[in-house]
Parts: sequence; structure tokens; C-alpha cells
Amino acid sequence: MSAIEQKYDRDTLVNGLDSPPRESRDTPVNSQLLPLVSIVTPAYNEEKHLAACIETVLAQTYSNWDYTIVNNCSTDGTLAIALKYAAENPRIRVISNETLVPATANFNIALRQISPASKYTKIVLADDELFPECLERMVAVMEKHPSVGIVSAYGLAGWWVLWMGLPYPTHCLPGREVCRRKLLGGPYVFGSQTSVLYRSDLVRRRDPFYNESSTQPDSEACFELLKGCDFGFVHQVLTISPERRGSLLAAARELNTAAPDTLSQLIAFGPYYLTPEEYESTLKLTVSKYYDFLAWSFLHRRDAKFWDYHKGRLKKEGMPFSRMRLAGTVANRVLSSLVRRFQVSRSEPRWGL
Repeated sequence: MSAIEQKYDRDTLVNGLDSPPRESRDTPVNSQLLPLVSIVTPAYNEEKHLAACIETVLAQTYSNWDYTIVNNCSTDGTLAIALKYAAENPRIRVISNETLVPATANFNIALRQISPASKYTKIVLADDELFPECLERMVAVMEKHPSVGIVSAYGLAGWWVLWMGLPYPTHCLPGREVCRRKLLGGPYVFGSQTSVLYRSDLVRRRDPFYNESSTQPDSEACFELLKGCDFGFVHQVLTISPERRGSLLAAARELNTAAPDTLSQLIAFGPYYLTPEEYESTLKLTVSKYYDFLAWSFLHRRDAKFWDYHKGRLKKEGMPFSRMRLAGTVANRVLSSLVRRFQVSRSEPRWGL
């Protein structure tokens, strides 16, 4: 057993499986005994947020890391901020793209920069932040469970704790079981790019790591990787993803991209993770729920942009938009609403002489 494994094992007896070693907070640790974590941040016009992001990396209780910031031809002060920090800390380096590339392509460029010596890889979005123990706690789970290829944790957005986790105190499940549960309507445990830690050998095997034509490249990567590894979870909030007007997260919620994403994931990975019977019944239910959502959206008079998006997503999945099915679902919703109102009116007390 290595020095770092012994250290985590002693701490587990006192604090539990995913707790970091207590003595690391009080006693200097030789970083050479710790596995190297390569951190990457793809950045485009993030001068308002990048410094705060970098400061949270510098504040990590885990000491053995290197950090690469990939500037995607920013037109603001992003590059200057990154270079300033790189000049002050030799563990930070800055790469600048020669031409502007799409966001997912820049993620792939960033992941190609990880150190050949790294054991783990951490993406940190330029407008996200890490809690100080993020790396320490994630690496602890990875070191305890060598079969784990991805470890995640809760995130924070404003007052809200994001995502669901594994049932406490479970810290590790077979990847196949995690994906199967998700496809059958279970919780979304993968989080965002910032909320997960990857085993570096898995990152190196996939080039490009993210599917640049996908609308959900991070989730797709998790589904693919978990075909051959286990999934770990830290029962603690370890990342911060501030919600800002105009952000990708806000735009996704406005269009409700989760509905077509759920359908897309099921079609892509259901045949692998589910039995044929489970797949057929889940697909039928998922399409039904999707049209029920579209009927609600019709009654709430969503705009042309909304409808163009969802019609395009259905077409992409080989399920052209059905006006007849939508009309039937709208009619059912209206009828159900009228029936409920009638039942309520009949149950209300009638006052009179």
C-alpha cells in the first residue's frame, strides 16, 4: 500500500469513506506523494469572472496540480488576467488559440493539454468556482476506488444546491447501474463539466473527448465512459456555478433543453444499458411526456424560436414533429382542466337561505 493510500485508509476509519485526511489540514504534505491532477479552463471573454475562478484553484487544500488556461481569442482582458497569474505561479500556463473555435472544440483543445504524468483531470469553467476541498475530496474517492473513472459532487447556484447524488452513504456504484437508473427516470448525477473529476487515462483515450456535434457533450461522454468503469460521488457541495443572465444555463432553461436531451440520451444509450422491454416502454413514456410538455407550452403561447428548436430536435432524433399528436394532447389537457374545475365547483359549499 502506498503512502497516500495508507493515509486515506487511516482517515476513513475515523471520518468515513469520502473524507480527506485530517492531518493534511494541519501538517505539511509532500505533494510528490499525491497523484497529479491536471486542471484546465477554456475561456472566452471571461474578464469579469476568470480571476475569481483562478483564485479558487490557488486556494485548494490539495497541492499537487498543474493548471492550463486556454484563451479562445478573447477580445476583452481575459488573456491579460491569465498571463498575470501565470507569471506569478509556475504551475499555471496559458495557451492561446490562433483562431476562434466553437465552445466545445475549445474544451477539446484544453483537454489535449493535460500533463502526461497526471492521474486525474479537472475541468473548471471560467465563470465557475471551486470550494477549497474540492480536489482533495474527489481524489480521496478515486484513490479508495481504483475502478472509478468519474467522480462527481453537489454544486451550488445562488441559494440552490444543484443535481442529485447517490443515496447516502453510497460513494461508488457500477457505471452501468448509474446509467441504467438515469435512463429509467432516475436522478441526474453527472452534474456539469466543473462538478466532475475524470481519470486521465480515460481522457487520453478519447480524442476528441467531447462530441462537437452533440447538444449534450458532457453527458454523452459520461454515458460512454461508464460503459467500462464505475461512478463515484462525494456527498458535499464542492463547486459553484453562478447563474447569470445570458448564460448558457439560463438559455437552456428558457428553451427547456432537458426534455429533448432526455429523449436523445435514451435513443443513443437505451439499447446498451436497458433490456429491450425496458427500452420500448421507457421510450413510449418519454415521448408522451415530451408532447405533454409541448401541449403546456402551446397553451402558454411560446414563441417561434421555442417551436423551431423543439421541432428541430425531434427531427434530429428521427421523430418528426406531429401536429396531430400535439392537437390531441392539447385537447386532453384542456378537457382535464375543465373536469377538475367542475369537480372543484361542485365540492365548494353553497351559501344561501
